Amino acid sequence: MEQKRNPLSSACNFSGIKPIMADLPYPVIEVRRENQQYADLLSVDYCGSVSELSAIMQYINNENRLSCEKCPVAKILLGIAMAEMMHLQKLGELIVLLGGAIDFTAVNHSGRRRMWTPEYLTLPENAKKMLFADIEAEKAAISQYKMHIGMIKDDCVQAVLERIVIDEEYHIMILHALIKEL
Repeated sequence: MEQKRNPLSSACNFSGIKPIMADLPYPVIEVRRENQQYADLLSVDYCGSVSELSAIMQYINNENRLSCEKCPVAKILLGIAMAEMMHLQKLGELIVLLGGAIDFTAVNHSGRRRMWTPEYLTLPENAKKMLFADIEAEKAAISQYKMHIGMIKDDCVQAVLERIVIDEEYHIMILHALIKEL
């Protein structure tokens, strides 16, 4: 007997989704020496307003909201979110190696720690605006990473951040292509 599909269920199958990232290896995760100042800078990349945690949550939210209507787009957003998860994990390792703590707080400009909040997210209502918001978030992340690369005088940490930037630039290219398809 043929089983009927529930019209309220998602027809989007996410099995087999892989991280969407540049086909390049990551550098070994290591640091020259402990440095709390560098760990604090990376805490901003980890869970500040412009951060991997914010990117993951924004992509997952957009993927969830698009999965019923625009499954192919939702699958790509999930693949990008998975790459952002890998970035988060690598930053976490660097923070610990630098002597910092992983507690979902980032050091702000005044030197105070602030807990991550969903207030950092941009969640527009339609697909095209979602993708434009994702592009703007990627651009902000790239700008912040480049600033941190200039501030951090540890070639091991710089190499990881430079590699992450390559993925973020790749994500922008993919998002632009998705917008053209909508």
